[in-house]
Amino acid sequence: MLSESEIKKLKDLSKENRINILKMVHNAKSGHIGGSLSSCDVLTVLFNKCMNVSTRVDRDRFVLSKGHVSPLYYSVLSQVGMIDKEELMTFRKLGSRLQGHPCLKCPGVEVATGSLGQGLAIACGKAIALKLDKNNANVFVLLGDGELQEGSVWEAFMGAPLRGLDNLVAIIDRNGLQIDGSTEKIKPLDDLGAKLKAFNWNVIEIDGHNIQEIYDAIENAKKSNKPTAIIANTIKGKGVSFMENNAGWHGKAPSDEEYNIAIKELMI
Repeated sequence: MLSESEIKKLKDLSKENRINILKMVHNAKSGHIGGSLSSCDVLTVLFNKCMNVSTRVDRDRFVLSKGHVSPLYYSVLSQVGMIDKEELMTFRKLGSRLQGHPCLKCPGVEVATGSLGQGLAIACGKAIALKLDKNNANVFVLLGDGELQEGSVWEAFMGAPLRGLDNLVAIIDRNGLQIDGSTEKIKPLDDLGAKLKAFNWNVIEIDGHNIQEIYDAIENAKKSNKPTAIIANTIKGKGVSFMENNAGWHGKAPSDEEYNIAIKELMI
């Protein structure tokens, strides 16, 4: 159970990440805001409270399957000391380590990602390798709900329980939107929890913006004797009124006027 002061600190860190996301994408004039904002609370708690973040061999591994939300990834990496905060403003600039999708030039990045639907299989491979090495580290992977339409994701969902990958935690950013609109109108996923349980996964469904629920889910997942899927119900564009639940903000930069309005809202 987190204390009130711990929850407040994590909320402040999450707000910092949201502001960084806006600044980075606005400065670069390109990038993905909507999904970065929806995943923000989850990754803030994961990196700042639940993961063993280090460069040691026993560190927990993280795979950003939805690689386009790299602004959030870089921001949390700066919070845990992997990169300098001053480097964030080089996002998507020529020669920068902070590319539009994560690459191995950036400290703290375990896997270069961007092609959707591949991250869970990669995470399974890492979890298997850790088991073979008798390494007790965990593997966390963040997926978007839209990318669950890829067949390779379901092959990985089928394979993980067979391999006994209780060291694997898949977190699904269930914001209900993808670049073309509603996930349920494009290719329905519900009842997602029932599907994953049928594949023999431990399933935990949470409010993906509730700090305590996020923390509890991740900590409980570490104790499971099965691979765990955390379905984090979120709001795309969370924190900025005109971006919330708006698929149009999947991958565009705000104008100067929109940026100023958004920053003012986040500063409250």
